[in-house]
Amino acid sequence: MSIQRRKINGRETNPIGLGCMSLSWAYAGRPSEEDGIRLLQHAVDIGYDHFDTARLYGLGHNETQVGTALKGRRDKVFLASKMGIFASGEKRGVDCHPDTIRSELEVSLKLLQTDHIDLYYMHRRDKNVPIEDSVGAMADLVKEGKIGGIGLSEMSADTLRRAAAVHPIAAMQTEYSPWTRQAEIAVLEACRELGTTFVAFSPVARGVLANGLRDPQGLPDGDIRKAMPRFTGENWQKNLALVDAFNAIATREGVTPAQLSLAWVLSRGEHVVAIPGTGKIAHLEENIARWDWQIPAAVADEVDALINQQTVSGHRYAGAILPTIDTEDFA
Repeated sequence: MSIQRRKINGRETNPIGLGCMSLSWAYAGRPSEEDGIRLLQHAVDIGYDHFDTARLYGLGHNETQVGTALKGRRDKVFLASKMGIFASGEKRGVDCHPDTIRSELEVSLKLLQTDHIDLYYMHRRDKNVPIEDSVGAMADLVKEGKIGGIGLSEMSADTLRRAAAVHPIAAMQTEYSPWTRQAEIAVLEACRELGTTFVAFSPVARGVLANGLRDPQGLPDGDIRKAMPRFTGENWQKNLALVDAFNAIATREGVTPAQLSLAWVLSRGEHVVAIPGTGKIAHLEENIARWDWQIPAAVADEVDALINQQTVSGHRYAGAILPTIDTEDFA
């Protein structure tokens, strides 16, 4: 058997979508403007039909680039974007006030050169605004046809249930891979119960499970991984040993490490999709090449036992970021 296409908000998509962030934000080695647009267009050509962007990524740059790349091809892609995190000017932090949601959407529609966004996320929970108020404002945008569905990002199962009591939640996006398991505490199951698609970001562990990083300290300044506990000192040396064992499993199974990690993520439920990101055409092609490969159960169990919350050294985020995350965490 092979993995089948999956649904987000009732629309069938390839379970491997494209996270567009790395074209504009957070990681080193970003492609040129022209190469970024070329990559996005090539993605559509080879079967990607779910693009994920956000206002935060490049402070509007990513939405602008995606809009340019999809000109004349908008109908071929299930398009998701996010609002709520502000990282420039006087306004910094999270703002999901109803008025902000509406005004931010109008900017995104303009940058994306479209009259609707298929899936619109609150990028983080605004602890100063009841989730019911934010979802109510987004529900109005659904009624107006400006967005197709409501998404939440990095929020807890309790927040999801409160939100879903106001309006169906199409998707919950949270970091998830063999080495980041917080979603397994409660969110994965809550999504299954509520009919909410779980969208896994960083499904190849920020490049680690794609055999893409051997020396994090060699990364340029500005790459967010340099400040993450898992990528430093003794933590990294311990984690690298796990990576080598993981790579050996992939070689034995005849897939790349990235393909193994993606297949493991998709094996966690039929309501799960993944959005690996990349700035390189070769990785773009690699990530989708075996999209329908179903990992054998014994191999999934082997990966599960090798890389998990108990065996990975270091937290996924440094302390300053943790208060902004609503997702459940391990003690």
